[in-house]
Order: sequence, then structure tokens, then C-alpha cells
Amino acid sequence: MRLVLLGPPGAGKGTQATQIGRAYDVPVISTGDIFRANVKNGTALGEEAKSFMDRGALVPDDIVIRMVEDRLAQDDCGHGFLLDGFPRTVPQAEALDEILSKQGCPLDVVLRFDVAVDEVVNRVVNRRVCANCGAVYHLQYAPPAVDGVCDACGGPLIQRDDDTEQVVRARMDEYRAKTEKLERYYVERGLLRDVEAVGAVEDVARRTLEALREFERPRDGEGS
Repeated sequence: MRLVLLGPPGAGKGTQATQIGRAYDVPVISTGDIFRANVKNGTALGEEAKSFMDRGALVPDDIVIRMVEDRLAQDDCGHGFLLDGFPRTVPQAEALDEILSKQGCPLDVVLRFDVAVDEVVNRVVNRRVCANCGAVYHLQYAPPAVDGVCDACGGPLIQRDDDTEQVVRARMDEYRAKTEKLERYYVERGLLRDVEAVGAVEDVARRTLEALREFERPRDGEGS
């Protein structure tokens, strides 16, 4: 399975990415992970990226694309991969298509997690995080046993400064403005599929795996 995940902040992409990775035994790849690995390992690409990151500048597309190409060439991507956070723009999507075309391994599907703005606001505004251990709670869906106290370590639960309705709605507006052309790109190629990302994690996971079944491919040596 070779797929890309799209969805706004708070849509639950990270949780579902983990579920998909386990179900299909493919690596979950994010640009953040790639950046950190290259910088930590002192690669040439990592040094290039770090020179921009250190001065607070965006890492140019050509460096990001080369990092992604290098990562997709690694052995654990032989049976597939899941990309979360890349591509973010049409030029990045075109570059990804070129990379995969050279490898003879085109994308199978692009999943878009569909969730209403009000639902995202509810998820984020009611999120609380332990100041000590980082455990995450939700006042409605997964509240702590004692209000304001972490179940795991007894630390205080806090609301992050950017977990406010105003910030969340601004992020959603920015996300939609940036991804509209990217989504259209994948619609035109017949690759985009929607998954309703509302409800219990298990229900969203079930809908996600159902959406992927039509794209399953046998591994080497399997099937006819």
C-alpha cells in the first residue's frame, strides 16, 4: 500500500496513520521525522536543512523533496509507505509523482479525512495536556478521573496557548486555502477518497481500512 494522508489539524491523521501502518506493515513517514533523522545523523541534506532552520527560514522544496526521495528509496518502503505531511503543495505532489514514476511504484490512493470545522474546534479547545508527562486528555471524550489532574502521574493538566477557538479556526482557514489546489490535483487523477473522521477512533479506523481494501495489492510471491 502506497498512500498519502490529507486532513486539517485535529482531524486525527496521526492516530489513523499509526493504525494503517500496523495493518499494512508499512512505515509511517512524516517530513518532521525525516528532518530530525537527517539533522541527527549529520547527513549532507540534514546540514543543508539545518542552515535554514537555524535562522527560522522555511526549508526549500528542493531539499524537502530530496529528503523524501532518499527516504522512499530505503528498504522498509519496499512493500509500501504512508506519507503524512507531504506533499503540501501541487509542485511537491508533481515531484512525488516523478520520484515514484522512476521507481515504478505510483501512488495507490490519497485519503482525505473529512471533518467539520466545529468538530475540530471541539476536539482542540477541550484538549488538556499534562504539564509533567505530556499525557493528553479530552474533557468530553477522554476526561481525567479527577478534574485538572493527570491520571498517570498526578501532574497538573493545562490547555496549550494555541488550543483556542480563534487559533483553530484560523488554522482551518489557512489549511483549506493551501490544500484546495492539491486536493483538486488528486481528484483529477482519480486518487482522492474521503473518510468521515467523526466518531470513536475505532469507528474511524474501520471506515479507513474499508476505504483502503479496494487498493490492496498482493505482496511478492502472493496471489497468482
